[in-house]
Amino acid sequence: MELDERKAKILKSIIRNYLETGEPVGSRTISKDDELNLSSATIRNEMADLEEMGLIMQPHTSAGRIPTDKGYRLYVDELMEEERRESKEERNMLIERVDKLETLLTNLAKMLAANTNYTTLVSAPQTSKNKLRFLQLSKVDENSVLAVIMLEGNMVKNTIIKTENVIDEQIVLKLNLLLNSFLTGLSIEDINLGLMTKLKAEAGEYSTVVEELLGAISQMLIDSAPQIYTSGATNIFKYPELTEGEKASELINAFEEKEALNELVTTSMQNKNENEIQIYIGNESPVQSMKDCSVVTASYELGEGMTGVIGIVGPKRMDYEKVVGTLRDLMHQLDTIYKNK
Repeated sequence: MELDERKAKILKSIIRNYLETGEPVGSRTISKDDELNLSSATIRNEMADLEEMGLIMQPHTSAGRIPTDKGYRLYVDELMEEERRESKEERNMLIERVDKLETLLTNLAKMLAANTNYTTLVSAPQTSKNKLRFLQLSKVDENSVLAVIMLEGNMVKNTIIKTENVIDEQIVLKLNLLLNSFLTGLSIEDINLGLMTKLKAEAGEYSTVVEELLGAISQMLIDSAPQIYTSGATNIFKYPELTEGEKASELINAFEEKEALNELVTTSMQNKNENEIQIYIGNESPVQSMKDCSVVTASYELGEGMTGVIGIVGPKRMDYEKVVGTLRDLMHQLDTIYKNK
């Protein structure tokens, strides 16, 4: 059933007032609703139409109106539709934000490789504690939901969570409200047994579902390995000292597999000094396959505690002055871009 905008607003006002007071709602009460700005006479005419449509009823003569089951159903369906629209818009915004960041970091790696003639890497920014800023659950089918989590610094993670219990839209709505009220602003360290017990108690008959969701969410927060963008791997072949024996293949493999790069990023973050520029020469490198190279890394910050690493890998005879200067300029540009956002 479709209502025109005025009737829909009046029905919504009647239901909200009735839910709040438990008393039949009259036209005078509705006329005080600032969103409507309608006279009592106009409201009475619309209420008569709503009653004829079976959406509201008069419990006894001279009383106001109360919603019927049919009216409640229309209200709940519209509420769920609004929630779905808002969820879709929020997800689209999050995806757009992530795509823009990925494009920026990919282009940074390419630009550095082109400008320096060395091999480059840029890690996506991470928070130190991965605090949860927002959680959105959306039903996929009866036994699975899509969980989209926004962390501090607008970093987004998502996953499909399978449940043993059947999930419907009303359960998803309730779980969204419940989980956000309990978890927003918390890090993985804060989601302890006491909190989980309280959450499950609040969830009542859906406690098993909440337990499954919490397990999946915790795993998402624990998984802190950053995405790493690389470029210029073939630049290795420009330097004969890096192509002897298996050196080149080992270096290229490190950039393809990324595990060694995660180790480099982690070490750089832990050892960053006041200048935030670090230079590893030969055996100083934390990565075994880079022992014949020099590695220069810089930590960058995008606000809200979001920090990442930019790295340049080349021969020991690299142009250190140019590399350090390039990284300093780039850090300044990133700082300027995100301060002006």
